[in-house]
Amino acid sequence: MPSMSVTVPHSSTPEEVTARLKGLLEHAKARNQDKVQDLVETWNDNTLTFSFKTFGFNIGGTVVVEPQVVRIDGKLPFAAMMFKGKIEQTVRDELTRALA
Repeated sequence: MPSMSVTVPHSSTPEEVTARLKGLLEHAKARNQDKVQDLVETWNDNTLTFSFKTFGFNIGGTVVVEPQVVRIDGKLPFAAMMFKGKIEQTVRDELTRALA
């Protein structure tokens, strides 16, 4: 599976960013419950491991909150590769708004 990577800077503590991201994920789940199934998210300190199904595709990856950046690494199905740029930009935009 091809990979995707997004990095967004922040100026808060890792704990504060982690708390914001947990709230963002809850909001995103509620907003997209008709499109996302089998969502699994596991936080270990400032690292989230996630997986879900959407439109028949399995998506998974990690979110790591570092001292100055949030890094998301994930795997995309080959069928989604033509949307990779749009997916990365959408993720970057959502994170930027959440961390502002």
